[in-house]
Amino acid sequence: MQQITKLTVLAGLLAGGLMASAQEVAIPAMPATPPPHWLSYHLIHPGPGNAFPGDPNCAFYWKGKYHLHYIYNHDGVNFAHVSSDDMVHWKWQPTTLTQKAIGHGMFSGTGFFTKEGKPAIIYHGWGSGKNQLAIAEDDKLETWSKSYPLEPKIKPGQDGGLIANWDPDAWLDGDNYYALSGGSPGSGKPPTLFKSTDLKNWDYLGLFLDHDMPDVKKGEDVSCPNFFKIGNKWMLLCISHNLGCRYYLGDWKNEKFSPDFHARMTWNGKNFFAPESVLTKDGRRVMWAWLIDMPLEPSGVQSLPRELSLPKDGVLRIKPLKELESLRYDEKQEQNIVVKSDAPTKLKEISGNTLELEVTIKAPTAKECGLNVLCDKDGANGIKIAYIPATKTLMVGKVDALFELKPGEDLTLRVFIDKNLVEVFANDRQAALAARGGFAPENLGINLFSTGADATVKQVKGWKMKSSYTDK
Repeated sequence: MQQITKLTVLAGLLAGGLMASAQEVAIPAMPATPPPHWLSYHLIHPGPGNAFPGDPNCAFYWKGKYHLHYIYNHDGVNFAHVSSDDMVHWKWQPTTLTQKAIGHGMFSGTGFFTKEGKPAIIYHGWGSGKNQLAIAEDDKLETWSKSYPLEPKIKPGQDGGLIANWDPDAWLDGDNYYALSGGSPGSGKPPTLFKSTDLKNWDYLGLFLDHDMPDVKKGEDVSCPNFFKIGNKWMLLCISHNLGCRYYLGDWKNEKFSPDFHARMTWNGKNFFAPESVLTKDGRRVMWAWLIDMPLEPSGVQSLPRELSLPKDGVLRIKPLKELESLRYDEKQEQNIVVKSDAPTKLKEISGNTLELEVTIKAPTAKECGLNVLCDKDGANGIKIAYIPATKTLMVGKVDALFELKPGEDLTLRVFIDKNLVEVFANDRQAALAARGGFAPENLGINLFSTGADATVKQVKGWKMKSSYTDK
């Protein structure tokens, strides 16, 4: 995959003067027989056109269905629309939010509900120079009101020049709507806040953040923002174009966000990008992100859905979506495996390249321990997944994510293998992913390893995973 960023794409579109053609924008559709190297249970963009950028946007649970949009380029910059009963099996709906129909391109934004309970979208209207709003006019979310721009009133003494008119978010709090305009990269403009009682007339409130965080470089942009209550805190889920996906936790009070914690969700680059979340029918907060700068085909691959929660200890929990279990079949187990130091142990019963694994290692004392997946017949050339206590990291391929076990705590890894992509969840407190260039269908082996001390693997569970696109 070409190494490209959202900004590079935007610059290319501007240079090319992209406009809608006279043709209707085709609805994305999976081929009858997908190529064997395509991912099988991630949400992908099958074409036509490319999902560059492939930001997920405007998610809803509405009338018994989940709805998600993402950006793709085909006769304009459009929002593809997918719906699902379970956030696992997706169906493409008519592409109605198009540059051709609306008169400007569709760039990053979010979904929210009006006081009347109607779905609404806020997004950046590429080419309009403004952030835009529209309200759904049917239950299938295929017909929308005419978009209109947010144009806040600037009071005397306010510095309206700080407004970037960039990736927005909106939410309803009591009787007031609030809209966050992201801080655009390279402009030095911070995120700003607007307020309205009717979604038509907006007042400018000034800066959204009441202070910077000490571990964030001055001038980092806040793009693709998504702001919501989680546990007893509020979360600003967003990206910077330098850091990739990240989040802030803090308090929302006096019409300001006061963050007290900041952490990243992407590592060794920015391959986890442009997050979007939804509140499920049973109250779970679920997010996706675009997997950018990774050797994956086709374009526009979305991460597996992640459930986020914040219990009383204040540590964010990150779990794979519960509904992914519906894809499991042919369960196998191996138990009580003693892995000798520097002597990898190949699993006898479990192998494959479309799998879910659950691996539990008794409180590890080794310098590093874990498993290699997608190994060749000699047990080599796999993707390494390791816990390294000395550096307090979870390694997935070349990715090192911050992670530390508590004293005496077992290591539990949930590992999802989808062709050449591997996503890993560690003790529900960290997640990381990596992909290997190229697809080698013959590389199916899995081995356990430990370095510096023996390790006891209490149990390995493995399930083959059905495709989310076919019944096979």
